[in-house]
Amino acid sequence: MGAAAIAALALSACGGNTGGGSNNATSGASSSGGGQITVAEVNGFSSFNQSTANGNSDVNGKIWLATHSGFNYIDKDLKVVKNEKFGKYEKVSDNPLTIKYTINDGVKWSDGTPVTADDYVLAWAVYSGYYDDATTDDSGKVTKGTQYFSYAGTTSGLNKTTFPEVSEDRKSFTLKYTVPYADWEIAFNAPEVPAHVVAKKAGLTDAKALSDLMKPLPKGNVDKPASPNATLKKAADFYNKGFDTTTLPSDPSLYLSNGPFIVSAITNNESVTLKKNPDYKWGTEPKVDTIVMRTIGDTQAQIQALKNGEVDIAAPQSSADTLDALQSIPDAQVQKGDQLAYDHVDINQYGTFKDPTLRDAFMKTVPRKAILDAIITKQKPDAKVLDSQIFVPAQSGYAKSAQDNGSSAYDNVDIAGAKKLLAGRTPTVRIMYNKDNPNRVDAYTLIAKSASEAGFKVVNNGAAANEWSGKLGDGSYDVSIFGWTNPGVGVSGVPQIFGSGQGSNFTKFSNKDADKLMSELITSTDKAKQDELQQQIDKLIWDSKYGVPLFQSVGVEAFSSRVTGGVNYQPNQYGVWWDVWDWAVKS
Repeated sequence: MGAAAIAALALSACGGNTGGGSNNATSGASSSGGGQITVAEVNGFSSFNQSTANGNSDVNGKIWLATHSGFNYIDKDLKVVKNEKFGKYEKVSDNPLTIKYTINDGVKWSDGTPVTADDYVLAWAVYSGYYDDATTDDSGKVTKGTQYFSYAGTTSGLNKTTFPEVSEDRKSFTLKYTVPYADWEIAFNAPEVPAHVVAKKAGLTDAKALSDLMKPLPKGNVDKPASPNATLKKAADFYNKGFDTTTLPSDPSLYLSNGPFIVSAITNNESVTLKKNPDYKWGTEPKVDTIVMRTIGDTQAQIQALKNGEVDIAAPQSSADTLDALQSIPDAQVQKGDQLAYDHVDINQYGTFKDPTLRDAFMKTVPRKAILDAIITKQKPDAKVLDSQIFVPAQSGYAKSAQDNGSSAYDNVDIAGAKKLLAGRTPTVRIMYNKDNPNRVDAYTLIAKSASEAGFKVVNNGAAANEWSGKLGDGSYDVSIFGWTNPGVGVSGVPQIFGSGQGSNFTKFSNKDADKLMSELITSTDKAKQDELQQQIDKLIWDSKYGVPLFQSVGVEAFSSRVTGGVNYQPNQYGVWWDVWDWAVKS
């Protein structure tokens, strides 16, 4: 079985990574073991570590999913499914919340090294931010103290734990929370990277030595930062950047697998080849021998590749024309529907736009309805502008939040209102987006025209597909246009984006009342209470003049008739890859 990461939101670089509706795979078709399936994706691979701020992208996550295994995974119905072939976890106590994890014998990395509790101690150090005591400026630069691990998710929840208790045989670890945590079941799954590799790159003998190094170190305190631990800093620096690559590393330790597949080849921005892991027994064994992920950014080229039989599964940029073209391919099975993804316009809350009046003026110029009509309405006639920073329409808290959060003030473009707020000022606004994504180009073009009419001096800071995500939060722009994809489980995605100082809080939004509500949110297990808290947070975000959501993304994907088995819809960031071990080809 594959593995889903801790419930972090992932950057949605194209908005067309998955489909919707029922599974249209050929039922009852005979299939044989072995063979190859080729998948087309819009974006290129860039890192074997999807958990860092730089590596957090949809494609990196899909390759990670195929090469990792853990305690559970998320199925097509967005349910958490235990993988007891890998190990087990159990709640030992509710007060304090205590969870014990045990890894089964025989689970190992592809170099033969056992997967142990020490792999999870490293993951805990990353996910909890336990040792960090850094203060940063608006651009994210550390001005005081030390930031060790660059984590894309939120440290809320796990930062309320103590150092894991590890068994003598290194097969079990126990985690104690000082406060309840709503997302505890998805807090740990598969280790992101092998701890023994990180340890050796830092000059240590093995993974246990890294755990032994960290155990006596004190919890970080931003009010009283300590001198950095040089060895831990070296390990963290390698964790943050050492697994980033667009080609196959000469050092095989940088792409170890503990999952159903192992990466065997990478061609820069063209393809990633995965081979079946011959030792994999701690989950559902994969049915095919080889998977090739091809990067084909151009929508028409993806469609043509599927039509020509060059690829078996296509996940192109979604549009009405794309859907029509895919449905015209003989024998192609097409899946479409809403994603747990949404596009949005975010405004930095520092620099030129530190003034909320300027943010308000810019928000009044964003032509949300025109953008919706240009990108979504043709493929989904009943689509509406998204009116929440947290919910999508199918979620239970959306309707009330949209009604009460103040989003209605930005239903229509108000150039006159924007001009009144600008009061003769003509501020420069640098807009950053993926210039290789046609949907984002359309959104930028419409926004730039409207903002210019109000008096803003618009600068096109569009970046290439393999560059834009690395610019997020670096201070080189004022406004960004991109998308998030929700994992569909848990509530930790809210503090990930909006919590003060969190790794994916690229605008530097900070609100004490919102932080307090988010702290309460992650401790509540009552769904109605979670909705209520998120509705309050949503209003605070709108009140801050954070920016505007645009639309919920529509996804489309198609696969050829030779593919059978587990090509199943899932609306989160993994798309059809969620059950990659079940993919098969007809005999």
